[in-house]
Amino acid sequence: MIATFDIVPVSGVIGAEIHGLDLARPLDDVTVRELRRAFNEHQVIFFRDQQLSPEQQIAFGRRFGELGTHPYVAANPDHPEVIDIVTEPTDRVNFGGGWHTDVTFLPEPDLGSILYAVELPPYGGDTLFSSQLAAYDTLSDTMRSLLDGLVGIHSAGPQYGGAGYSTKSTAMVTKAASDAAASRVEHPVVCTHPETGRRGLYVNPAFTVGIKGMHPAESKALLSFLYAHARAESLTCRFRWQPGSVAMWDNRSVQHYALHDYQGHRRVMRRITICGDRPR
Repeated sequence: MIATFDIVPVSGVIGAEIHGLDLARPLDDVTVRELRRAFNEHQVIFFRDQQLSPEQQIAFGRRFGELGTHPYVAANPDHPEVIDIVTEPTDRVNFGGGWHTDVTFLPEPDLGSILYAVELPPYGGDTLFSSQLAAYDTLSDTMRSLLDGLVGIHSAGPQYGGAGYSTKSTAMVTKAASDAAASRVEHPVVCTHPETGRRGLYVNPAFTVGIKGMHPAESKALLSFLYAHARAESLTCRFRWQPGSVAMWDNRSVQHYALHDYQGHRRVMRRITICGDRPR
């Protein structure tokens, strides 16, 4: 049995649209296996014209693993697996603005996220995605040799601590000023994707606060270079949302950036996340 859907790449390095599936319906095992293959290959996959209730979105996500919850962001009151990402017309900044990889401050960060468009502004609000596998591949041999074996230090503090950026800028953050937000975890600067075996960068400006064993100035200089390199246009794709659109991205190999170029308008998205393992 062969899964019956079409895959249309949206750039040369990352992203593909999937056509011919209704995610509100239960998917057979063959389709799920082929979707996972497309997910691993393209790192972020997009679906159009979907009509998903929270329950249907949750059921779809569970075909790829156990679903997680966010330690600092309020969940949907009826569905603890769901985050309603709401940007109001008067908000100065949005949730998810700026390049980042989700929750790398956790010992076992999310495998991926599934985001569904509920209400969109009349313009703007695109999301950018960047391949961290391609970012690693396009470094020099010398730089790759330097990075292999280095360990990054990650923390929720800069975003979700008492004076964190997200704490001050969005009402979605409800449990920010905690000891947990200031704690630190360590992950390799370069990780191996557990399903494809490809190597990729695993640092991001939202949550990586240093490199183990380096002086702060050394760490800052190296991370600044990696951040700039990791978001080069040649490594990215850009997704224009439409009502009913879905994006599913691989948090193990992707950074993303939710643009906030629609001030004065409302945007509502619904997100679930798939639990992951410790990066290696």
